[in-house]
Amino acid sequence: MVLIPSRIFLVGVFAIFGIFISCGIQSNEKKERTELKSKLSDIQYRVTQLDDTEPPFDNEYWNNHKEGIYVDIVSGEPLFSSRDKFESGTGWPSFSKPIMKESIVEKKDFSYGMTRIEVRSKIGNSHLGHLFTDGPKPTGLRYCMNSASLLFIEKSKLKEKGYEKFLQDFYKD
Repeated sequence: MVLIPSRIFLVGVFAIFGIFISCGIQSNEKKERTELKSKLSDIQYRVTQLDDTEPPFDNEYWNNHKEGIYVDIVSGEPLFSSRDKFESGTGWPSFSKPIMKESIVEKKDFSYGMTRIEVRSKIGNSHLGHLFTDGPKPTGLRYCMNSASLLFIEKSKLKEKGYEKFLQDFYKD
């Protein structure tokens, strides 16, 4: 005689197994969030992890005119170049394009009763800002980013910090 476990028994086993897996995932996520909270400033954490927005004209890079690249403050992935930065008058750093299209993710955002395109980093999944279609030619795009989600690497430090492949971009034209 073959014993076939009842459906109720199987559902119970899977439920318990799922709870153990879920607890493991939750504790890892909680650990990662705790680590991030200790590494980032309050505003950096709120912007990158809770999709907040920093104040305009009162942030680190809105008026930065140095040559270099901007990377995700969480993951270090390269996002934008100073060559594509422009004065938008908004009080946030604005770029006409990402340094590599593959390094960002665009998502529809319906918060605050508006329809916008949210921009997130692909690897770090950090909230970066929003994309608008009122930018300069040739792209017509404005990547309006939060300084709190970015780390600026000056051109003179690119090799030292491991971003030497982006040096060539500053010697074009």
